[in-house]
Amino acid sequence: MSSVRTRSGPRAAAALAAALALGVAGCAPVAEPDTPPTSDGGTAVDKLAELTVASAGSMRGYSRDHFPHWRETGKNCDVRDTVLKRDGEDIKLSGCNVVGGRWESVYDGRVLTDPSDVDVDHMVPLANAWRSGADEWTDAKRGDFANDTELPQLIAVSRTSNRAKGDQDPSQWKPANRSYWCRYAASWVVVKHHWRLTVTSAEKAALAEMLEGCTWASKP
Repeated sequence: MSSVRTRSGPRAAAALAAALALGVAGCAPVAEPDTPPTSDGGTAVDKLAELTVASAGSMRGYSRDHFPHWRETGKNCDVRDTVLKRDGEDIKLSGCNVVGGRWESVYDGRVLTDPSDVDVDHMVPLANAWRSGADEWTDAKRGDFANDTELPQLIAVSRTSNRAKGDQDPSQWKPANRSYWCRYAASWVVVKHHWRLTVTSAEKAALAEMLEGCTWASKP
């Protein structure tokens, strides 16, 4: 573990164009963080079918220290600041450190104005990744995973929703905001597919169910 936000103007237009290009604009009736395209193409349903199903691995040897984060991105700022700036509105900075702004958490719809109330969540939690194959990676690769801002792996959400999620997969926890379920499931699948992580049978079934009602899920 470790914002639906309302957009307007050029930023909104760019976000909508990106969503349409990915075929995901019909997912939910609210604006959501963009899900970047992946290098290997395919749909969320295609990628889900390609995931390897396996029992959850052992937590033996697990430590968050094996997933070095947050990487520095400037003086007194890091990847967390990068995500806060990306996912927020009316951002206030001290140097490159985020000290204020407005965030709407896509998990529960809460509006936050204090950065200390905002968590940057790992879509696929670090402990879940460990149980899904990351235990065999090097710390350097795990660091790349923990700081991945290219895929929909990092997202600014309310601290309370992030703590509620913990390291649970979609068969164990889903966002209270049901309108985000399509994007949540697709993002989870994209991350696991790219990083070649496994899913449990219950996890795969939950993802399939969440994607079932998404009109864009089976389109290129």
